[in-house]
Amino acid sequence: MQTITPFLWFDDNLEEAVRFYTSVFKDSKAGEIRRGADGKAFGANWELNGQKFMGLNGGPAHAGFTETISFFVKVETQEEVDELWEKLTADGGEESQCGWLKDKFGLSWQIVPTALEKLLGDPDPERSQRAMQAMLKMRKLDIAALERAANGK
Repeated sequence: MQTITPFLWFDDNLEEAVRFYTSVFKDSKAGEIRRGADGKAFGANWELNGQKFMGLNGGPAHAGFTETISFFVKVETQEEVDELWEKLTADGGEESQCGWLKDKFGLSWQIVPTALEKLLGDPDPERSQRAMQAMLKMRKLDIAALERAANGK
């Protein structure tokens, strides 16, 4: 069976990242931390909501993330949007546009409520367009504001 696991290259803060990510997502767990002779972590695996990840402390030569890769997190409620947004932007994370953010490690995330997909896929193109225009002006997505916009209010 073939599986695909995101593999992330960190400079030297892999263990901190694993602790951080597994604290943010409720159904998560840290796996094996592999250490060198000096006791420092050089590799690790973990799970976030059932998705397996692997990581490496590879040094600064190739470390760093860009927006060309992001993790799309689908949520149901505004409370979930708010909670993940708060946790992932804490301690140096940065808000971006349209539900995107970077966490303190520079990894990009999209926190997207299912309501957005429904609104953008609305069979009424005017409703859908109003929701799209509202989303384009937002940083953190606001379900109530998206619905008001779709309704022309």
